[in-house]
Amino acid sequence: MLIQRAVLLDGSRVDIRLGDTIEEIAPALTAHRGEDVLDVGDATVIPGLHDHHVHLRSAAAALDSVCLGPPQVRTLGELAAALRAATPDADGWVRGYGYHESVAGELNAALLDRFSPQLPVRVAHRSGALWMLNSAGLARAGMTDHPDGRLLRAHGDPAPRLPHREPSLSRLSRALAACGVTGITDATPGHGDADIAAFAAARDDGALLQRLHCLAPAGTVAPAGITLGPTKIILDDARLDLDALIKALSDNHARDHGVALHCVTDAQLTVAIAAWQAAGVHRDDRIEHAAVVPDDRLADLAALGITVVTQPNFVVERGDDYLATIEAERHHELWRVESLQRNAIPVALSTDTPFGDGDPWAAMRAAVHRTTPSGAVLGPGERISARTALQGFTGHADRPATPRRIAVGEPGDVCVLSGDPVALDAGLVVSTVVAGAVVHGGR
Repeated sequence: MLIQRAVLLDGSRVDIRLGDTIEEIAPALTAHRGEDVLDVGDATVIPGLHDHHVHLRSAAAALDSVCLGPPQVRTLGELAAALRAATPDADGWVRGYGYHESVAGELNAALLDRFSPQLPVRVAHRSGALWMLNSAGLARAGMTDHPDGRLLRAHGDPAPRLPHREPSLSRLSRALAACGVTGITDATPGHGDADIAAFAAARDDGALLQRLHCLAPAGTVAPAGITLGPTKIILDDARLDLDALIKALSDNHARDHGVALHCVTDAQLTVAIAAWQAAGVHRDDRIEHAAVVPDDRLADLAALGITVVTQPNFVVERGDDYLATIEAERHHELWRVESLQRNAIPVALSTDTPFGDGDPWAAMRAAVHRTTPSGAVLGPGERISARTALQGFTGHADRPATPRRIAVGEPGDVCVLSGDPVALDAGLVVSTVVAGAVVHGGR
C-alpha cells in the first residue's frame, strides 16, 4: 500500500509505502503497478493504537450481555429490572457482567432466582475473579455442588469452564478498528495451545482484524500471525505466598520467559516486589494494573525497571466509588501515571475491556483530566499531557512502554485522523491500516 499526502505529528508531509512493515517514507513516492493507493489529503497519520491489556472473549461476549453494575445499574431495583428485561443468548443463557457489591451486596443464586427463576443466568463480577449463577444456570452447567452459585477463580487459574460456544470476535474487532486499534494484547490467564489456535483461526478467517499478542504460559505454541508474551499470574490477597511466587518467577525465567503479575492492592504489589527482588527480573516481566502504588513503592519499582501496564480509565468509570470508600490521604496512590513516569518507571496504557470501557481515546482523556463522573478530580498530580497519553497506546506489543513511530522498519500499522490527535477523540479516526491493508474506513 502507498499512503499519499500524510501529515506526521512533527508537521512534515510525506508519502508512506508499507506492508507488514513501513518500507519507505519520502516527500513524494510513485505508486508501483498494482499497489493500493490511499490518498489521505493532508490528514494526520499516527502509529496505530495498541491496547496492552484486554480480554477478547469476555469483551466479545459482553456485546451480547447486559451490564449489571455501575454506572448502568446501581440499585437492587435496577438490577431486577435489567435481569427481567435481558434477552437470552443463542444458547439460552442470560449473561451479565460488571456486577459490584455496591449494587445489592453479595450476589448469589438465591438472589438471582428471585429475578430470573426459569432462564439460566451467569453474571461476571467486575473484578473478573468471580462468576455467579442462578439455580437454573447451575443445573445447566452441571455445577449443583455449588448451591450458592458463586464460582471463584482459583489462585493463578483461568475462569471456571462454563458451557459456551466460541464467541465471534468480528463485531468487537470492527469496533476496535473504528477506534484506530491495530494491535491487542490479550491478558486472560491460562491460555493454552487450543485457545491460541482459536484466535489464530479468527485472524485467518477475517473475524479478528488486529495483530494479536497473548500473555501465555511458557511452552505455548505460537501460530503464524500471533506473538506470545509472559505468563499471567493472578495474585489474591487471601492466598499470597511469597515463596511460591519466587519459585514461579524463577521457573519462568529459567525458560527465558517473563511473568505478568496482576496487582490491584498494596499487599499484592508488596509481595510482587519482594518476589522480583529475590528472583531477579526478566526483560518481559510486567505488572498488570498497579491500581494502588504507595509512595514508598516507587523507588522499588524504579530499581526493578519493570513495565507497568495500567488503566487510567477506571478513574473516570469508578472514581466516585473510590472517593467514597478510600481514605482521602490515599487517593493520590490510585491509578498512577505521571509519578511512575517521573520516577523512570516504564508505563503503558490499556482499557482492560470489558471490565473497563474499550475506547482507548476515553482512557487517554481520563489520564489527562482524571475527572470522576461527579466532576471531582482524583489524583490531580497524576495527570499527563495528551501527547504522553497517546504514546501510552502506541507501544510495541512486546515492549509496551516503547512507543512506535512512523519510520522505516516499524510495523505497517497506522491510523488516519481528520484532526489534531490531542483532541483524543475516536470520532477523528478516518482510516485504520493493519499490515498495509485498510481494515476500517478509507478515503
